[in-house]
Amino acid sequence: MSERKIRVLVGKPGLDGHDRGAKVVAAALRDAGMEVIYTGLHQTPEQIVNAAVQEDVDVVALSILSGAHMTLFPRVLKLLQEAGVDHVLLTGGGIIPSEDMEKLQVMGVGRLFGPGTSTSEAVDYIREWFAEHRAADE
Repeated sequence: MSERKIRVLVGKPGLDGHDRGAKVVAAALRDAGMEVIYTGLHQTPEQIVNAAVQEDVDVVALSILSGAHMTLFPRVLKLLQEAGVDHVLLTGGGIIPSEDMEKLQVMGVGRLFGPGTSTSEAVDYIREWFAEHRAADE
């Protein structure tokens, strides 16, 4: 029996209209053998979490370049918990100062990636997280 693919939802919450980075990351995750669902631009946290629940994903990866990361990540995290899917990894990247990355991680958000990060780092992080947290569920 083959190993189940890691399911990742890539979301672009808020009004930020720049999605090149999200598409690059989505392609890298797909090329690494993951199943990727890309929700498109201008999604609300509610839309992202609804899609995550419907698609039964393991990971939600947000791309935020708008500066609203301290609002959007906590909102998505709260909605995931309320939906009973707090076993899902919430990760992502964008223009996020390191001190805000630390605050978000204390809240329960996973590792966050800034500009210039190699896509292989995100791939490795998600694989390692999945092996530690979800592979045993299979």
